[in-house]
Amino acid sequence: MMPARILWLAVGFLATGCGIAGVVLPLVPTTPFLLLAAFAFARSSPRLHNWLVNHPRLGPPIADWQAHGAISRRTKLIAAGVMIATLALSVATGVRSEVIIVQALVLGGAATFVLTRPDVPDADD
Repeated sequence: MMPARILWLAVGFLATGCGIAGVVLPLVPTTPFLLLAAFAFARSSPRLHNWLVNHPRLGPPIADWQAHGAISRRTKLIAAGVMIATLALSVATGVRSEVIIVQALVLGGAATFVLTRPDVPDADD
């Protein structure tokens, strides 16, 4: 196996793991990691790339992004809600104001990006 293929395979597995972790962990994005994994697997393993993009849970966000640069409305709302809850939890637990400011800036930037992406078009469009 070529060194570049091994590297892309490792990146694909790492990104897939991070994407799956992002499903349950706040502040860990899912879709960007899955997009990176699809990119890496496309360069290292057609079998794993096919598995990822056709996976019933992990594949649809990849397909939506690749076809339309879009994020589903439900995903946007969940992402924004988790970001707001995370910031509120930090405030409620008395995290230092400097940390809250940085957190608010980062979350604000992430929310702006996510919320300004187009919605996934209806299937009948």
